[in-house]
Amino acid sequence: MDVVNQLVAQGQFTILKQPLGFIKALQWIFAIFAFSTCGSYSGMFKMSVECKNRSDSDLGIEVEFEYPFRLHQVYFDAPTCKGGNRERLFLVGDYSSSAEFFVTIGVFSFLYSMAALSVYCFILEKYRENNKGAQTDFVVTAVFAFMWLVSSCAWAKGLSDVKTATDPERVITLIAACDEPENRCREVYDPKVSGLNTSVAFGFINLILWVGNLWFVFKETGWMAAFAGTYVPSQEKQPAPDSFGQGGYGQQDPYAGSQGGYQPDYGQQGGYNEDGGYSQGYEQQPTSYSNQMEIL
Repeated sequence: MDVVNQLVAQGQFTILKQPLGFIKALQWIFAIFAFSTCGSYSGMFKMSVECKNRSDSDLGIEVEFEYPFRLHQVYFDAPTCKGGNRERLFLVGDYSSSAEFFVTIGVFSFLYSMAALSVYCFILEKYRENNKGAQTDFVVTAVFAFMWLVSSCAWAKGLSDVKTATDPERVITLIAACDEPENRCREVYDPKVSGLNTSVAFGFINLILWVGNLWFVFKETGWMAAFAGTYVPSQEKQPAPDSFGQGGYGQQDPYAGSQGGYQPDYGQQGGYNEDGGYSQGYEQQPTSYSNQMEIL
């Protein structure tokens, strides 16, 4: 009990509230429902053969069958209506391959879901380390999703064939005494296959769960971030060339002073030069009044 309590104390069970863990728990539960409803099935139907000679009649012929539905091995004894003799007849068909494949996928899905839940709850850090655990989980989840698709479709077809092969009206045609018009043959009890119908439904529910879980496992793989990192938006601004930083945007505005307006520099003189040209820049002082008078 101390070991169990220690494991429970170290567990990160909040992952079960997130889609990654919650869906995995649903996969674990519905996998049990799928293989148990199919693997534990046993059915029975009943027929009656009423001969012209009532002493030869058999009004309660019971035929039992079960998983894995090797019906060609299921037999029953029917009266021939000829002096009390009986004949042994076998059902038709072997549908064990699709049924066993469906149950096998359900069992392995149950085991893998239980193992994945243990990893999520107790060693989630190692699971996310280098994304190796998540990538492996994604590949296995994709394989199981495909297997559920194949096995559910195969078992749905196999179940349809099982229903046909165990239909009492069809089985009656195998009895030779029923071909005689003076004998009366009829079904008494049909097999109940509601459990098998439920197993097919659980199979497709598992398919939906495993396909849906692919997205949440994919987000843990890191592949999405890798794909996003290679994408450069077309509207993204490019860095300015170095030339702008030397003589343009990076240079202080010579016209901007501490007061925010035009602040001319009166430390230099300016006016007409000796050649007769007028030279005055933005950084030169305007000509004084005395110089203007001398020129005049």
